[in-house]
Amino acid sequence: MTSARASTGIVEPPDPHVSSAPQRVKDTPRGWVRRFGGLPAAVVLALGFGLPLASLVVAAFEGHGAAFSAIALDPLVRDAFVNSLALAVGAGTVSLVVGALLAVTLARQTPRRRRLWLAAMGVPLAFSGLVIAYGFILAFGRSGFVTMTLAQLGADPVRLGALIYTAPGLVAAYAYYLIPRVALMVYPAVANLDRRPIEAALTLGATPLRAIVDVALRELWPTLAAAWCLVTAIALGTYGTALALAGTQINILPLLMFLKMSDGQTDFPQAAALSLVLMAVCSGVLALGECLVRRHPQ
Repeated sequence: MTSARASTGIVEPPDPHVSSAPQRVKDTPRGWVRRFGGLPAAVVLALGFGLPLASLVVAAFEGHGAAFSAIALDPLVRDAFVNSLALAVGAGTVSLVVGALLAVTLARQTPRRRRLWLAAMGVPLAFSGLVIAYGFILAFGRSGFVTMTLAQLGADPVRLGALIYTAPGLVAAYAYYLIPRVALMVYPAVANLDRRPIEAALTLGATPLRAIVDVALRELWPTLAAAWCLVTAIALGTYGTALALAGTQINILPLLMFLKMSDGQTDFPQAAALSLVLMAVCSGVLALGECLVRRHPQ
């Protein structure tokens, strides 16, 4: 019927009961989630990060930024900045080397053993810095289990137990919970690495070390650099582990901020300025890792 009327040129009038306007699709729960699902996270970010950061900025710039001039001329701050960088670079480098080797080991395991390894690696990530510091004291302190065991073999427990309270001891304590982070970041890249170019290099006469450096590291180095930047930034801002192990014996920025806010010498503008400087340095290190990954995608 419709084709016959169309062939004769007869046009039917529109049905008044059928609306020609496009019907609006009702919002579904999934649509509401897409539109407003990020709102709670934005509120939490604003309340937990935006407002404290704004208060720090206001406090740091009191007196036309006199706090920044004071910390720039303070030799104690310069020493703390250098010590913090050295400690963070040392801990990040040790964690990167051990974590990368651990990632390679994970890639070679069977699925069952890999699950066991991953479960064991999650243990250091489950504890806070204070708990890890106290664990190191109980194990490697002057009366620790490892120290007393080595003392029975002829080692000096006084000198051996004092190492945990020095900068190398802090590097070891930091690396304890940074190594699993590196391994978890590097493992997917190692597991998905194409081994055919490596095998081709070995077939053409390259040594295993040369094949790893020229082939494997060319593919993995952006991931390794990003992992190093992440753990280095974490080590820069770590506070609880350093406070429990070294107290105020090692001059680093997080502990210097603690001193600015305690012992009756409260100087909140300088503490706020130090926190902004530390946050800027950590953010710069993280941004460096992000830029390396974006410029050299896998």
